[in-house]
Amino acid sequence: MSSSDNASVTLLTRCPMERIWLSSYPSGVPADIDPTQYPSLNALLEQAFRRHPQDPVSVCMDRWMSYGQLDRYSAALGAYLQSLGLATGARVAIMLPNLPQFLVTMAAVLRAGYTCVNVNPLYTARELEHQLKDSGAEAIVILENFAHTLEEVIDHTPVRHVVVASFGDLLGWWYGRWMTFLVRHVAKLVPAFKLPYQGPTGPRTIVPFRQALEAGATQSLRAPEVSRDSIAFLQYTGGTTGLSKGAVLTHGNVIAAILQAEAWFAPAIDRIGDPRRANHIMALPLYHIFALTLMLLVMRQGGHATLIPNPRDIPKFVEVLKARPFHVLPAVNTLFNGLLANARFRQLDFSHLVLSQAGGMAASEGTARQWQKVTGCVMIEGWGMSETCAIGTNNPVTATAFSGTIGLPLPSVEIAIKDEAGRDLPPGSTGEICIRGPNVMTGYYNRPEETAQAFTADGYLRTGDIGVMDERGYIRIVDRKKDMIIVSGFNVYPNEIDNVVSTCPGVLECAAVGVPDEHSGEAVKLYVVRSDPTLTEEQVMRFCHDNLTGYKRPKYIEFRDELPKSNVGKILRRELRGR
Repeated sequence: MSSSDNASVTLLTRCPMERIWLSSYPSGVPADIDPTQYPSLNALLEQAFRRHPQDPVSVCMDRWMSYGQLDRYSAALGAYLQSLGLATGARVAIMLPNLPQFLVTMAAVLRAGYTCVNVNPLYTARELEHQLKDSGAEAIVILENFAHTLEEVIDHTPVRHVVVASFGDLLGWWYGRWMTFLVRHVAKLVPAFKLPYQGPTGPRTIVPFRQALEAGATQSLRAPEVSRDSIAFLQYTGGTTGLSKGAVLTHGNVIAAILQAEAWFAPAIDRIGDPRRANHIMALPLYHIFALTLMLLVMRQGGHATLIPNPRDIPKFVEVLKARPFHVLPAVNTLFNGLLANARFRQLDFSHLVLSQAGGMAASEGTARQWQKVTGCVMIEGWGMSETCAIGTNNPVTATAFSGTIGLPLPSVEIAIKDEAGRDLPPGSTGEICIRGPNVMTGYYNRPEETAQAFTADGYLRTGDIGVMDERGYIRIVDRKKDMIIVSGFNVYPNEIDNVVSTCPGVLECAAVGVPDEHSGEAVKLYVVRSDPTLTEEQVMRFCHDNLTGYKRPKYIEFRDELPKSNVGKILRRELRGR
């Protein structure tokens, strides 16, 4: 399936069913948005740079960056990337936390005509190698803190160009150098690394981030030939095989998602007055599609984002919130809980907070009630996937209480509850939640069979979530068709854990399931059948530590003599969950 073919299905095929949810929309929220108003994401970025050159786009550790600076920096880095001879559409990996360097790199890659491949900075070598190979990334921009991981695998990937950023690169001359020194030599957060300049297929270019900016500043950024059908992001998500796969998000998909979020959030943002005054808190990682889409919305509106590199340090996070009024706070349930548990947070001024957006994982009613009691702001829950470019449904921002549902389909989004045969079910019936709209991916990168399986005959994406829609159009998730585990908002796929742990010496077979956890929503529990009776829990934990990102690692390990199986030998996870 080509991008243009799927886009035609998404945009032109309409559901004959009445969109019953429209009658529940807040006043002023349109039924549809027009993603054709921008020919590409690049046009959206250029418009923001042109309109707000002196206004701030971000603040990080009290160091501000203006739209004009983002324009200059990204043009320079984009010109440098073009000077490497990369073809239009080439994949460039971005392995950065929430620092100004992320915004510069993302804008540079898009403006140069390339595709962004967002990479979790905490990936293990195995996970990083798979994503770089699967995406075909020829270049990577990486924070030096994680370069040792790249060193382990770079010879097994197509990466030929590396730009190495330091923590303080864009935090000012003196302050930036001081922060880089602290990170390197005091906190010792930069493990030693040595990236080889010679690869299996030829030489590599390896340059510091600041040097790339300086080199690019002497050149001109060439306007690439990109359109709404061009690929903007490969957003990696889990797969049924246990290997992550890239959801193909076009410029048009992302534009649609930005405009949908803008239309939906308008009743809340309007309370601020001028959206350029809005301070959006970016504590969720920008490599995650939820935060990424919201950041692009900030740029369209000319607001600014407070970048939080390490939201797990709650005391420092609270000090940042205390520094200035904040208006929009997107977070996962675990982060809301972490803030509520901090006494200083409960003493902050919440009078400017107009939107507390929950996503990434299920929001709990207890957390929502406490949040509203402390802040006076209702927690608004939404639902989406990497494949839907973040939000697919959301509760109205005009809500006065937490609903416990995932809300209504956003403008131009259609939701159908379907049975196993793909037939639409009436309101009140339980079935698979299926979605289509201009924000839905065109498919999985280089995986035509999985793409075909992901869509119904009438163009809906099968989400794997089981839910029910009421007569007002509100949707409630009742179960997950997939065995996916959600740990602190991150998707964990049991097959991947099984595949990795099965290679651990002494393991005969294993199965991972999700169990409730008061801190992370869910935690991973691993059941293991040993081939070596001397294998210990500590050895399995160490193996997982070396081969799995932190949130994927089992919190609990239980050894069993056997695992429950079907009559054809399939491990029955549902029985393990039940126990």
